[in-house]
Amino acid sequence: MSRTTAAVDTALPGDWEELVTTAVLGTDRRAPAGVGPGRQAAAVLLDAAAAATVRRRAGLRPAPAAERPGPAPEDRRPALPPAAARRLAMLLANRPGASGTGRRGTAPDLMELLPQWLAVANARGFAPPPALLPALLDAARGRTDLRPSALRFAGPRALWLARLNPDWRFALRSAPGGGTSVPARHDTGGMRRLWQEGLFAERVAVLGALRSREPAAARELLASTWATERAEDRLMFLDSLRTGLGPDDEPFLEQALADRSRNVRATAAELLSALPGSALARRMAVRAGACVAVDRTRDTPVIVVEAPHECDAHMERDGVVAKAPAGRGERSWWFGQLAEAAPLGSWSRRLGGRTPREIVALPVADDWRSELHAAWCRAAVRQRDPAWSRALLGEPSAPEAGGPGAVSLAERAKLLGTLGPAERAEWVAGFIETHGLSEAFQLLGVCAVPWAAPLGRAVVDALNIARDAGSYPWSFSGVMGLAERCLDPSEAGRLDALLAVPDEPEDASPGAGGYWSEAFQRLVTTLRLRAAMLAELSPPAP
Repeated sequence: MSRTTAAVDTALPGDWEELVTTAVLGTDRRAPAGVGPGRQAAAVLLDAAAAATVRRRAGLRPAPAAERPGPAPEDRRPALPPAAARRLAMLLANRPGASGTGRRGTAPDLMELLPQWLAVANARGFAPPPALLPALLDAARGRTDLRPSALRFAGPRALWLARLNPDWRFALRSAPGGGTSVPARHDTGGMRRLWQEGLFAERVAVLGALRSREPAAARELLASTWATERAEDRLMFLDSLRTGLGPDDEPFLEQALADRSRNVRATAAELLSALPGSALARRMAVRAGACVAVDRTRDTPVIVVEAPHECDAHMERDGVVAKAPAGRGERSWWFGQLAEAAPLGSWSRRLGGRTPREIVALPVADDWRSELHAAWCRAAVRQRDPAWSRALLGEPSAPEAGGPGAVSLAERAKLLGTLGPAERAEWVAGFIETHGLSEAFQLLGVCAVPWAAPLGRAVVDALNIARDAGSYPWSFSGVMGLAERCLDPSEAGRLDALLAVPDEPEDASPGAGGYWSEAFQRLVTTLRLRAAMLAELSPPAP
């Protein structure tokens, strides 16, 4: 045996510190064990360190085998039809890549169709093929907007897989409706036990599930531990009372107005103001009414506003935030909060029995119109009052886009959300016919899918007008993307006439016709693909 081999053999895992010390000091001052000082000492030290490194990495002591996981829970839902299962595999596997030219081409964006596919599959109660669960969880991991529908579709086996793979742990922390398992409806003991002992996400899921079917029981469950909850948890739990909010919740919410947390107090006040018959709403009606009157001494009646001069402790207790944001006057800030929290029904009594339309049409003195109308917009959304929403929206064909009361597209979108689907679609269609598509994107986002026929026709006609004008379609890419997902698939046949490259006018942007042709081809292809998806998810005929 050579002296080098002998030195290596002496470098056992326990001698690692000895080798490190020798290297630090240098072989001239300290030679490796079994080798005298000299030129060979450095080579022997490196050989010994290499051997020790291999031993340290490979020489693991055997450990007891981990317990084998139990079998995955059974999913009793009916299996997907074979064609729908193949479609799901295609949607999960195919992701469009960038073309490098900025052009999307005519191929549909399959990942954007996945949310719609999941919604239909969930509505029809199908179970996923087990082999596709990993890809489904990976898709949900990458897109938080997919998680609720993806985890609902994945079912109980998704949670079983999530406990075995750290990459899918988000499924265990999911919000209500996102796959968190809660006890059965009749298992009140299990509900209470999970509420008292579960993780935060599990407690949120329990409260949300119970609130959706038994609001009073959920409120009582929350009250049982309210005093011991953390402030941030109280805020999240209190937010769950929006579901099924009713007069019976008022005593609990009134108590929450005295909470230690300002955010909890503000949320309680907001919920109480959404109950027009609550004591807080009546108090706010008195305060706001004292600030607003009709001046009948002029030729035309005019609303006059006298904003409050102070924010007292009683106002703060009822949710009025005293400190105004930067750049905002204190008095207008306080007044806006009072006006939005007052019951909308109180304004008719205060302003001479006028209807919402008549009230909104009244002029407002001293530049208070925008502040007052914006507060009424927020109140109409909070109180879900369609009559006030219609008054504030005005006619969609009005020259002032959005009507007299709306102050922004975001406000108009929220007001539309209080109307029924058919009325909402009809209003947006009228808006597009008058004002075009440039301002309609946010409004289209609140319309029910698939779009009603009048709305679909208005969108297609507006896109056709933009094409004939010779502009590039990129300015309308957002609307075109919405149309691909929201137009009724039956509209595909009506669009065939738009697939050809149009003759370009002299002042048209170069090549715009080709781009429009591609965009409409992609739209038609996507609509036909959506129609096929719906057919594949239809249960077989008996």
